[in-house]
Amino acid sequence: MRHLLDPSYRATENPLGLVRLVVGSIALIGTILVVILALVTRDPRTLELVGALWAVYGLTVGFLFGVLEPAIEGLFQLLGNVGLVRAGQGYSSIETLVARGHIAAAADAYAERARNHAERAEATLRRAALLAGPLQEPETAAVELDNLRTAPLSKRDDFRVGLALVELYEHHLADPGRAMAELRRLIDRYPTAQDARRLRTALAELKAARYGSAPGTLAT
Repeated sequence: MRHLLDPSYRATENPLGLVRLVVGSIALIGTILVVILALVTRDPRTLELVGALWAVYGLTVGFLFGVLEPAIEGLFQLLGNVGLVRAGQGYSSIETLVARGHIAAAADAYAERARNHAERAEATLRRAALLAGPLQEPETAAVELDNLRTAPLSKRDDFRVGLALVELYEHHLADPGRAMAELRRLIDRYPTAQDARRLRTALAELKAARYGSAPGTLAT
C-alpha cells in the first residue's frame, strides 16, 4: 500500500487535491506574512486579512470538492455510457430474471454483460451482489471483485468495488481484518472523498469490535 500513501502518486491520481494543496499553502504563507506584518506595525486590524485568506481557501475547497469534482465525475460517467446501451436495453431484462427467481441465470447474464469493457464494473458489482446473497458464494464474489482491479477503474468504480469488498469481508466472509485493510486503502487513496469521514468511523468501529478499544481513539 506504500504507493497509495506517496504524495506524488496522490497528486497525479487526484489533480483537484493538488489544487487544494497549492491554495492551502498560499493561505498558510499569507497567514504567516500577515502575522509578521501585524507584529511589525502593531496594528491588530491587519489580522483581519487572515480571516479573509482562510475564507477564500474554504470557498475554493468547497467549490472544488462539493461542486466541480462531482460534476466532472458525472460528466465522465455520462460520456462513457453514451451510445453504449440502447434505450430500453439496460439491465431490466436481467432484473426480471431475478424477480422471477432465476438467480443463477441472472448471474450468468451479468457475467456475459461484464465481457463488455464499458459495462465490466457495473455488471460485475451486480453479479457479486447475487453471488454473495441468494447464491451463497461470497468467496467467488470477492475474487471477481478483486479481479476488476487488473484493469484501471474510474474513481467512482474503484470506490464502489472497495465498499462492496468491505461488505463481503465483514458480513459474508467473517474476515474483519481484510475489511479493515480495504477501508484503510480507500481512506488512503481518497482522503478528500465525500464519504471519507464515514469510512474512518466504520474503520474505528471495526477496530473497536476486534481489539476492544474505544472507537474515538482509533479513527485516525
